[in-house]
Amino acid sequence: MQRDGAGPTNGGVSFWWRQLGTPAPRPPLPGSTDADVCIVGAGYTGLWTAYHLKRERPELAVVVLEARFAGFGASGRNGGWLTNSVTGGREQYVRGGDRGPAIAQQRALNASVDEVIAVAEREGIDAGIARGGELEVARNAAQLARLRARAAAEATWPDTDVVELDAVATTARVAVAGAVGALWHPHCATLHPARLVSGLAAAVERLGVTIHEDTTVTAIEEGRARTERGDVRARYVIRATEGFTPGLHGERRTLLPMNSSLVVTEPLPADVWDHIGWRGREALGDGAHAYIYAQRTADDRIAFGGRGVPYRYGSRTDTDGATQPATITALTGLLRTFFPAARDAAIDHAWCGVLGVPRDWSASVGLDPRTGLGWAGGYVGTGVTATHLAGQTLADLVLGRDTELTRLPWVGHRARRWEPEPLRWLGVQALYRAYHAADRQEASGRSTTSPLARAADVVAGR
Repeated sequence: MQRDGAGPTNGGVSFWWRQLGTPAPRPPLPGSTDADVCIVGAGYTGLWTAYHLKRERPELAVVVLEARFAGFGASGRNGGWLTNSVTGGREQYVRGGDRGPAIAQQRALNASVDEVIAVAEREGIDAGIARGGELEVARNAAQLARLRARAAAEATWPDTDVVELDAVATTARVAVAGAVGALWHPHCATLHPARLVSGLAAAVERLGVTIHEDTTVTAIEEGRARTERGDVRARYVIRATEGFTPGLHGERRTLLPMNSSLVVTEPLPADVWDHIGWRGREALGDGAHAYIYAQRTADDRIAFGGRGVPYRYGSRTDTDGATQPATITALTGLLRTFFPAARDAAIDHAWCGVLGVPRDWSASVGLDPRTGLGWAGGYVGTGVTATHLAGQTLADLVLGRDTELTRLPWVGHRARRWEPEPLRWLGVQALYRAYHAADRQEASGRSTTSPLARAADVVAGR
C-alpha cells in the first residue's frame, strides 16, 4: 500500500477492505484431507456455491481453499453493482428465433438481485444495500443514438423494465455534466462489496463449511485439488477463481484477467450533494465504449471506476491492488468532468482488480458428471449478481438435480481459448486504444458510432 504525500492511498487491496478492516486470518490447510466437495476460490462464486450446498445438504463436507483471504479478489474490490446484466447479451441465447432460453436467463438474473438482498437480510449482513436501479447516461450525440436504439430493442423483451429519460429527467436524478439522456431500470442495487463477501464467508462457516486461507491451489484434477500444503481429495472439485484462473496449471488461456481501477473521494458535504442530487443512489454508468461505473456510497463518497492499463503481459495479476498513477489521474479527471461540484474533493483511495474475460465475453457455469470437475466464471465485471446464480446452479448440478437453473442456456457453455502471447497482449492493447480513440471522436462531435469501435467489437468477439 502506497501513499505519497497528500495523495490518495494506492492499493491496500481496496478502499472497501481498508474501511472494513482486513479480516483475521483463517488457518491454512494443515495437510491432505478428504471432502465431499472442494471449492477453489473464496470469492462470491465459491462462497455462494458453498452456501447453497450446505443449506440443501447440511451433512456434506465442503472445503473452500483460498490463496490469500476470503474476498481478496474481485469480490472485495468491485464497484458494488448488484445488477441483472446478462454477460455477453441475451441475443447469444436465441436459436432459430426461439427467445425462450434468453428470457429464462434474464428472469433468473432479475430474481438473483432480489435473492442476494434477501440472503443479506436473513443472515444479518450489513452490506449497505441501496436499491436505486441502474442509470446509464449519454453525454454526446453518438452515445444518445446508441441508448435510444437499445431502449427500442429492450422494449421488445419481457422483464427488462427499461425507462428512457430525456436530459431534464436525467439531471433530476443525477446531475451529470453534459448529460443529454439516459436509460434506467429497477433491477439493480448498490452495496459495499467487502461487507457482502465478509458476511457471506461468516454465514457459510456457521453452516459448517471449512475455509482454508493462505492456501494456493496449483492444479485442479479429477478427484483432487493440489496445493503445496497437501491435497484435498473430493468427488467434486469446483473452480471458482475468475480473474486468477490463469495461475492454475493448464488454465493460462482459459480466461483473460482484465484490469479495472477505481478511485473514491472523501465524504462530500451536503451542499455538494445538493448540486449533484443522486438521492436515489442509482448505480451510474455511461454510454462510452471505454465506459465508467460509479456509485454514491453509504457514507456519501463517490466511488468511480473505469479501465486503466487493461491487461498485463502473460496474464499477470497484481498482489495488493495498486494501480498506475496515470490511471488515478485519468479517473480523477473524469470524475471531476462528470461532477464539477465535486472538483475540490480529495481522492482518498485508488485501487484495481482483475475480472475474468472469456474469449467470447460470455459467462458460463458447468459440471462434468463423469470427472466431478465444475466451474463458473467469466462474468466480465457483472459478477455480483451472476455469482449468486452460478452458486445456486452449481449446487443443483452437484446434487444431480434437473431444475430450471440447470437448464439455463449458460450451463455447459465453453468458449474457445485465448490466443497465445504476444498475440493476446497485442490484441487487448489495440482493442482498448481503438475504444478510447472512438470515444474521443464521439466526444468531439461525431454523431454516430465510430467505425473504430465497431471494428474493435469484431476483433474482441463481442
